[in-house]
Amino acid sequence: MSNELIQNHSNELVETLNQNGGVDKLLKPLIREIHLFDTYIAGTTHLKDPSILLQLNPQESLKLVREQNQFDPNAIVVLDSSNKKLGYIPEKNNIVFSRLMDAGKALSAKIKSIQKKKSFMDVRISIYLVDF
Repeated sequence: MSNELIQNHSNELVETLNQNGGVDKLLKPLIREIHLFDTYIAGTTHLKDPSILLQLNPQESLKLVREQNQFDPNAIVVLDSSNKKLGYIPEKNNIVFSRLMDAGKALSAKIKSIQKKKSFMDVRISIYLVDF
């Protein structure tokens, strides 16, 4: 079985458990979040509905998902808890994280701060390795 197929099945299993509250209930005592890096969400000015950013809260958990992207082979999309796209991990920061995810490691993010700038929202996040 290819690594990509295994990764897809793994992601589907985790997503199914997440939707049913199973992962949190079953594994919460066994999960450690290891802080890896602080960055920002790139591409927020390209959102169809930027008002979604106004609904975010500090310390809110976010999902990181690999994306097939013609412009960036290491693209990682950032989703809120409702699976709404917020943007991307910046291209300059995503190589190591995409490799970890491709190797089957689970990564997540949490919002550090949200600040309105002149023409965009600056959403700072922390990236974590979810260690089971």
